[in-house]
Amino acid sequence: MLEHVYKRVALSNALDATYIATCDEEIRQVAQDFGASVIMTADTHERASDRVAEAGAEIDAELIVMVQGDEPMTHPEMIDAAVEPFRHDPLLGCVNLVRSIDNKADFYDVNTIKVVMNQQGDALYMSRQPIPTAPTLTQSAPLNFMHTLAYKQVCIIPFRRETLLDFARLPPTPLEQLESVDMLRLLEHGYRVKMVRTKFNTQAVDTQIDLERVAGLMASDPLLASY
Repeated sequence: MLEHVYKRVALSNALDATYIATCDEEIRQVAQDFGASVIMTADTHERASDRVAEAGAEIDAELIVMVQGDEPMTHPEMIDAAVEPFRHDPLLGCVNLVRSIDNKADFYDVNTIKVVMNQQGDALYMSRQPIPTAPTLTQSAPLNFMHTLAYKQVCIIPFRRETLLDFARLPPTPLEQLESVDMLRLLEHGYRVKMVRTKFNTQAVDTQIDLERVAGLMASDPLLASY
């Protein structure tokens, strides 16, 4: 799975280099065996963003894109789209991809991070619980609500380097810890997080069922021929 993520990310035209940040010696060995560049980090990080911040401190780059290692269906065009807003806004520090939720299983799954946004497309809040609340939405309700208001975070997250380093310096926040969502640390400290919609319907691997589903989907994925 890690090899898929690494090689698909490396296909992005927006990136100059791709690294795997890990504290695990077994992961380091496997990654180097398939040709990845590895940055070793401390084993004390609770948040992926803190780990990437430690790795990013060693890299001379204006933008650093964090991609979770459990996103094997990442498409390079997703990274291209996620970094595009930085070209037009020099004050922007962080972007997340989002996609509309099109099924009730995702809406109620605690492994799916839901996002609500303001009219400018900036994150207002993120939760593992179903948000926004819709009193009329039940298990038998139609899906039209989801296509217009329900969105999930896709864990492709570019940071301006100074914002990423700020993240690591900021103290963890109550809602971040309650929800176990990295981006809430930025939101609670008053930072702006821009959300960019993606057309790609990826599937993170959080459970054995997810793994089996992704294996089936990737068997016919045309991007496989690219690497």
